[in-house]
Amino acid sequence: MDIRFRCLPGYDGFLPRPVPAAAGMPAWIREMPSETQSPVLGGTSVRTVKQCPPFLDAMQSGILFPLAADVTVSGGKLSWDWDLPRHDKARASRSPIGVHVPEQGNGVPGVPAPAAGQFFVKFNNFWTVEMPQGWSLLFTHPVNRLDLPFRTFSGQVDCDSWSDGFVHFPALWTDPEFAGVLKAGTPVAQAFPVKREALKLDFAEMTQDALARHLTVQDGLQSDPGLYRKAFRRKR
Repeated sequence: MDIRFRCLPGYDGFLPRPVPAAAGMPAWIREMPSETQSPVLGGTSVRTVKQCPPFLDAMQSGILFPLAADVTVSGGKLSWDWDLPRHDKARASRSPIGVHVPEQGNGVPGVPAPAAGQFFVKFNNFWTVEMPQGWSLLFTHPVNRLDLPFRTFSGQVDCDSWSDGFVHFPALWTDPEFAGVLKAGTPVAQAFPVKREALKLDFAEMTQDALARHLTVQDGLQSDPGLYRKAFRRKR
């Protein structure tokens, strides 16, 4: 699938680019152990999520959209020093982060407006995105990235017709204790292509043949932890 990204003339050298999510896996995935001991199970060795293909595949799917510039966080304040040049025809802000007022979250369960140390931000994106006809992009928080001090809200945009405007990413800042620098390139949103078509859901009980195949899979998973991945690779 061809997906087109465009920025204002003269900006390409200043902006980190969106990347396939497989190229943006965090360091902690590489560093975490494949197995560990569980006190709950009396010290029995258990596999970690590093051996869970669906967990990893979700993180490696779609596109990661990056923070545009280094952002320093100190005492609940966000600041940046970025030399993005002024563009004489630009309509959008040059700031990597904007704001949403707390009242815009009123009525959303689980979203304080505002709670102590929590506030809304908007990560500004400087790339337009053009999808093939009939396709949208579902934007959400970077998958399984609970280490990030914010939670990006989810939204779906018809990027086939909305291909000449920017898509920005509202988020709730969730970690009042965070202090330091969020580096340019930090993923702030992950996008997944979605084909706009009606879904047809088909429900039925398993046939005897389907049940036999199901039991073969279940038994195989117990004896071979890598079965899912092997079966997946055979189908690709």
